[in-house]
Amino acid sequence: MAEIRLHNTMSGETEPFVPQRPGEVGMYSCGPTVYDYAHIGNFRTFVFQDVLRRFLKLRGFRLMHVMNLTDVDDRIIANAAKAGVSIREYTQKFVDAFFADCKTLGIESPEHWTRATDHIDDMVKLIERLQDKSFTYPSDGSLYYRIAKFPNYGRLSKIDVAGMQTGTRVDLDRYEKESARDFALWKAPKSGEHFWETPIGAGRPGWHIECSAMAMKYLGETLDIHTGGIDLAFPHHENEIAQSEAATGKTFVRYWMHAEHLLVEGEKMSKSLGNFFTLRDLLAKGYKPSALRFALASVPYRRQLNFTFDGLQQATSAVERLRNFASRLAQGKFPAGSRPRIAGRITQAADEFDAGLSDDLNTARALAAVYDLVRDANIAIDKGEFGTADATAAQEFLLTFDRIFAVLEDNDAQKLQELGYALESGTLSDVDVEAKMAERQAARKNRDFAASDRIRQELADRGILIEDNRDGSVRWKRK
Repeated sequence: MAEIRLHNTMSGETEPFVPQRPGEVGMYSCGPTVYDYAHIGNFRTFVFQDVLRRFLKLRGFRLMHVMNLTDVDDRIIANAAKAGVSIREYTQKFVDAFFADCKTLGIESPEHWTRATDHIDDMVKLIERLQDKSFTYPSDGSLYYRIAKFPNYGRLSKIDVAGMQTGTRVDLDRYEKESARDFALWKAPKSGEHFWETPIGAGRPGWHIECSAMAMKYLGETLDIHTGGIDLAFPHHENEIAQSEAATGKTFVRYWMHAEHLLVEGEKMSKSLGNFFTLRDLLAKGYKPSALRFALASVPYRRQLNFTFDGLQQATSAVERLRNFASRLAQGKFPAGSRPRIAGRITQAADEFDAGLSDDLNTARALAAVYDLVRDANIAIDKGEFGTADATAAQEFLLTFDRIFAVLEDNDAQKLQELGYALESGTLSDVDVEAKMAERQAARKNRDFAASDRIRQELADRGILIEDNRDGSVRWKRK
């Protein structure tokens, strides 16, 4: 197996990955701010994080993966107050929707989901540590972090700190790239909005302190890996570093990994441009969960992903091609034994697949290895140069592939039904299709070809295509 190398935003280099403790990885991922449904730009990052955790597990690492749910935020506080409900009540539907969306996209659950509202005490204790070291100052009932006291500020994002105006403060959780100033650790309460009574006063935490407190509570004062979208590198992750390292005197994170932005048809995603999509928007348009996951995973995470509807159709075809190949391996009739040339090709593909993922999760290189093998194997099968042992080896390789990409199982219709998307009127369920397929196979076995053709046409009329392969295998798919 190839050496795992990961790009570290802090150093700007791709480095050999060596965790603090052999065989164990502590990883923290910034999750969603649950004031609305997550959009496909968010899911580009979440799928990248999922590919990373799946690959580390495939390599035998024991993971302690923590992902936060930001349920304390300016927008959440204001929206909950406007709706006249508690923070938990306001955010719960979006939390539930996020969990359902992750399941639909095959994103594994981390070992710990952490909600900011469950860790207020941990945040207060971390702020008290910063107070004791004089990294904070009060103003109008709030507590701020004094950036000038932390000389390494800006090292992650490479921002020019020299031009920052000292003594000014940022109260909002969201602010523009060039407006770096002292940031709020603890915010004074506002009339009509939720707050907590604590030893440092009444109020609520700032956004940045939430992640530092929760990450260190579960993973210790130094993390192996911290992931997120590139938009979080500044100010969020820069501020995490400042407050965490000021409190502990230790390196906060050893490997910082950031996913690049997602564009839609070459433009920045924006509601004003009409190109803003949640996962549910795209499912409602008839796209399959497997195609969406494949499209989001296929471009290496450090490259901008230009999300297009043509690309989504290509992803649909790519997944279908893989499923057809897996079905051919499972149902085909092959001569006994193995053919040395094809056995060598399978080994070569497996090595190249591993090398691609080991090279900073180069998913494009890994997928190229898969599709090159599919092409060569199909040619060999057509020529009768593919044995039963080769089929077994190829199936094992596909299992390895799917432990990362998770698109081979033909369960899109089931996922849509679980998420609440009903099949169109007149569309057969998977169970109904399988029953018709069994009926057709029985007719063919009895040489009742008229009945067989009638069932084929009935299925075609209802959007189901049947493929009878030369090796005797049969597969169906939806149009």
